[in-house]
Amino acid sequence: MERNNIINFKALEKELQAALNADEKYTRENAAKFRAVEQRVASYEEFRAIVLASHLKPLEKKDKMGGKRTVLWNCHTTQGSTSQDEATDIVQEKTSFQPETSAEFYRDWRRHLQSGPERYLALLQLGGSKLGHLFQADVGFGLLGEFLVTLADHVQPADRVAVLGILRSLANTGRFTLNLSLLSHAERESCRALFQKLQAMNTLTLTNKGSSPEEPGLREQPGGPQEEERLLEELLELYQVD
Repeated sequence: MERNNIINFKALEKELQAALNADEKYTRENAAKFRAVEQRVASYEEFRAIVLASHLKPLEKKDKMGGKRTVLWNCHTTQGSTSQDEATDIVQEKTSFQPETSAEFYRDWRRHLQSGPERYLALLQLGGSKLGHLFQADVGFGLLGEFLVTLADHVQPADRVAVLGILRSLANTGRFTLNLSLLSHAERESCRALFQKLQAMNTLTLTNKGSSPEEPGLREQPGGPQEEERLLEELLELYQVD
């Protein structure tokens, strides 16, 4: 009995330290994501590189090239990484956000995408076709309202075509009319604001490079300016925007 009741303090300390390290890494990388968005990086690869390098620190005056190295400058590259580090690395890889099912989307959307900019980037990265496939049966769990709020808060002129593609795909999902009727007052206002922004955006700005990070081929071109305007008019009716 006494042997079974002995507490392994070393194991507890190791587990606590691993949890603290994981929490510190999450906080550091989350802050790096915000910095990358504020810097308006030119591509998603650059955005991801900033996040992955968030643990690096600038050299100080006392640091000299060729001097005796007493501390490894990049502890994250050592072979002796802990299982906790590996687990958090796997989580970091999921920032590319490629869910295969609606359940995976909902889980990662809630668990890993906490801020508006993160969610906006995720929607752009997936695009309308992928979202339409994931939610072919139904956009459940109140996600439609969250999508509209996210898009309204962060839409950029350079992303106008991509956002139109997302809205078109969502409108073709199952029980769309029902989900639309369940929007809260604030979500309806965001929907109206989103379409007002889309209407105000000059289509000529689409020829310029956008300030939002995106991967090559991210945008889904529905066609020329005239077709874009026809699509916008169609979406105004589908989303019941006055």
